[in-house]
Amino acid sequence: MRTSTTGRVGQYAALLAYLVFLAFPFLWLLSVAFKSPRELGSLHPTWIPRDPTLDNFRQAFDEQPLLRAAGNSLLAALGAALIAVLIATPLAYVMARRRSLLARAATGWVVVSQAFPLVLVIIPLFLVLKNLRLIDSLFGLVLLYVVWALPFALWMLVGYVRAVPEELEQAAAVDGAGRLRTLVSVTAPLLAPGIVATALFAFITAWNEFFFALVLLKTPEKQTLPVVLTHFIGAEGVADLGPLAAAAFLATLPSLVVFALIQRRITSGMLAGAVKS
Repeated sequence: MRTSTTGRVGQYAALLAYLVFLAFPFLWLLSVAFKSPRELGSLHPTWIPRDPTLDNFRQAFDEQPLLRAAGNSLLAALGAALIAVLIATPLAYVMARRRSLLARAATGWVVVSQAFPLVLVIIPLFLVLKNLRLIDSLFGLVLLYVVWALPFALWMLVGYVRAVPEELEQAAAVDGAGRLRTLVSVTAPLLAPGIVATALFAFITAWNEFFFALVLLKTPEKQTLPVVLTHFIGAEGVADLGPLAAAAFLATLPSLVVFALIQRRITSGMLAGAVKS
């Protein structure tokens, strides 16, 4: 009994330490965003600002086109999420229902592709987009985000499809419905929560992405929000800390809100189909 209690206390302590580790950057960002320049330069910093101010937020919007950059990020993220879901849904259905060697190989490739580093794929993707004349284009960036989000979207949706009883589709087939009609009228409504969760995950991934946008977008008017945030860092590497923290805090909020809405759905999508009923 004592060993069990000690182990449980250790687990809770480790979980608490992990939560503190995850929350520290956001709490620090929130604290710095509301501090005045004088307080930021203090030799005795505090977590809670002594004299909270909104000047950093005003300065951030005055110095950089945050709204335009947020609009570009929103357009790219929405486009990537929509296209990724439209492609992944029928593919996931085939991979989940067709128990062939090709389907198993495709599932394995989806898992293996997640291990590819960005540096490995950016050069061939850049060359492809260059041949298509889509460099420095938001549409080209959307296509790149779709390619990057598609493997995980497939992985999630395959789990959701496997959780749908095949008996429902067999009953629809008895009534004369074809594969496409069955997918649209029977399976898709049951997959709606999973499709929404997958789309929101693709949205979060595209909204936060920095490396691809930095490489592809050179025109300032087309740059996304993560790229614009780097403009608060001077040529000598000195950051305008207050406005940078304020802008980064605002850029983080959409991801936190969306993730809070879908975190249960993401977990269920990973586990769906793992246990056979």
